[in-house]
Amino acid sequence: MVRVPFRAAADRVRHRLTRFTRPKSAARTTARTPGDLTGAAPKPYVRALSMLAVVVIGAWLGLLAVGSIRTPVGPMDTNMTLRPSLTGGSKINVSPLGALELDSHIAPLRLDVDVDRLDPVRSQALVDQPERFSGLQDEVTRDVAAGTRELAVRSCVAVISGATALGLVVYRRPRRALAAGGLALTLLAASGVSAYATWNPKSVLEPKFSGLLSSAPSLVGDARSIVTEFDIYQQELARLVTNVTRLYDATSTLPVYQPDPGTIRALHVSDIHLNPAAWHIIASLVEQYEIDVIIDSGDTMDHGSAAENGFLDPIRDLGAPYVWVRGNHDSMLTQAYLEKFRNVRVLDDGRTVNVAGLRIAGTGDAQFTPDRSKPVGGKAAAELEGMRLATSLRDQEQAGTPVDIAVAHDPNTARQTDGTVPLVLAGHLHNRINEQLKGGTRLKVEGSTGGGGLRAVQNDKPEKVRASVLYLDRSTRRLQAWDEITLGGLGLTTAEVSRHLPEENLKKDTPSPPAPTPSPTRSPARPTPSP
Repeated sequence: MVRVPFRAAADRVRHRLTRFTRPKSAARTTARTPGDLTGAAPKPYVRALSMLAVVVIGAWLGLLAVGSIRTPVGPMDTNMTLRPSLTGGSKINVSPLGALELDSHIAPLRLDVDVDRLDPVRSQALVDQPERFSGLQDEVTRDVAAGTRELAVRSCVAVISGATALGLVVYRRPRRALAAGGLALTLLAASGVSAYATWNPKSVLEPKFSGLLSSAPSLVGDARSIVTEFDIYQQELARLVTNVTRLYDATSTLPVYQPDPGTIRALHVSDIHLNPAAWHIIASLVEQYEIDVIIDSGDTMDHGSAAENGFLDPIRDLGAPYVWVRGNHDSMLTQAYLEKFRNVRVLDDGRTVNVAGLRIAGTGDAQFTPDRSKPVGGKAAAELEGMRLATSLRDQEQAGTPVDIAVAHDPNTARQTDGTVPLVLAGHLHNRINEQLKGGTRLKVEGSTGGGGLRAVQNDKPEKVRASVLYLDRSTRRLQAWDEITLGGLGLTTAEVSRHLPEENLKKDTPSPPAPTPSPTRSPARPTPSP
C-alpha cells in the first residue's frame, strides 16, 4: 500500500530525531551495514546542543505557565514575571501610559513588573492617615523584596518542572529528564549569579521612557535631583495624593455670595497646567457664586500635544460659557480642539464676542514654548501682539461697539491695550497683579488656578491655587468689585476669600463732609483712547 505523503514525512522526522536521541547502548546493538549511518551514535556536541535546546524551551514554557506572581507594592497591585532576554534589565509597564526600562543587570533573564491598578482600600487608607507616608518608602521596599523572593522560588519550580517535563516527553527516559531538570537549575543559578554580580542600583538615574511616559522627564524634572532629594520629593508626592480630597473639602466650605440681580459675575482663571482638580474647583465656584461667564487667560495645557486634549472635556459641563485665549503652553492643536465645544468662545487676533452681556476681545500668545525654552521673540514679540490687539480695540471703539474686557496671556501684551479698554486680564506669571495703568485701563493678572499643575512638585513650596470673581455693573459694564479666592496647593487645606473695590469706588463710597448742595454721583467715564 502506498503511504500517504504526510505520514511518510512524519516517519522521516521521527527517524531523524531517533538518530540524535538514541542511547549508545541501543546504538551498539543495532545491526550496521557498510555505508549505513542510520544506526551511528550522535556526536557528543550534537547531544549537548540537543539537551540545551530542550532545557531552554522547557524552562521558557514553565515560566510562561506558572513563572509569575501577583503582589502588592504599597497602594498598587502588580504582576511580576521573569522573561528570557538577551540583554537582561528590568521593565516596568504602567498601562496605558507606557513603560519604563532600567539597565538594572546583565543576565539572560529580564524582570517585568506590570502595574495593574491602584487599590482603592489601601489608597484611601493613605488619604485618611497621611502620617503613613513617612513609612511608605520602607513599605514599598519590603513589598518589592518579599515579591522578589516569592518570584525567585516560583521561577525555580517553574524552570525545573518545565525542563524536566519536556525532557521526559522528548527522551522518554527518567534519567535524561532529570538531567534536563538539573541543567535547568544550574543555568538558572548561573543567571542569578550574573544578575547579582552586575546589579546596578544607579540605573534608576538613567531610565528609558516609552509611550506617553516619554514626556515624564520634563514633567517631573531631572531624575537625578529627584533621587538625591527624595525626602523633599516624597513630601510633595504625599501632598499630591491627598490634595484632591482635601481640596474638594476646602472648596465646599467657601462662603456663598448673594450678588445684586443687576451684577454680571465673571470668573477669571488662568494657568491650569493640566491639573484635573482645577475643573472641580471651577465647577464649585460657578455654582456657589452663580457665575455668568468664565474667562481663561491661557496655559490650560502643559505641552499642547494632541494626547492632552482629552483633559479639556470637563469644560463642557462647567455650567457657564467659557472664553479662552491661547497661552505659550497651548498649541494650535489645543485651540482647534476647543473651537469644537459649543460653550467655548476662542479669542485670537483681536476677535470679539458678546457673552453674558459683556463684549470681550482677546488674542492668543505670540509664542509657543512648552519646554520653557527662551522665547524666540521675547518681550518684543509679546508687545507687538499687544499693539495689534490695541489697534483692533480702537477700531471697535470707532465703530460704536466698544469692548468691555480684553484678554491676553502675557502681561506684556496686555499692557499695550492701555487706554483702549476699561479692563484687561492676563496670566502667565503665576502671581496676582492689580494695577491701574497710566491710560486709565485696569490690568488684572491672575495666579495659577492649577497651583502650577504637574510642575508644582519641582518647587520648594507648593504653589497656591488662585482664581477671582469679578463683579461688573450690568448697565455700565464697569468693574465694581472682585473677590480673590486663594486655596492651599498640593495638600494644604487653607481657603481664603478677600473682597476688593476699585479706588474710584472707595472714594465714591467714602462719606463726604456736609455741603449745602451735594453734587450728584457720576459713573466713571470710559478711558479716552490714545492716538
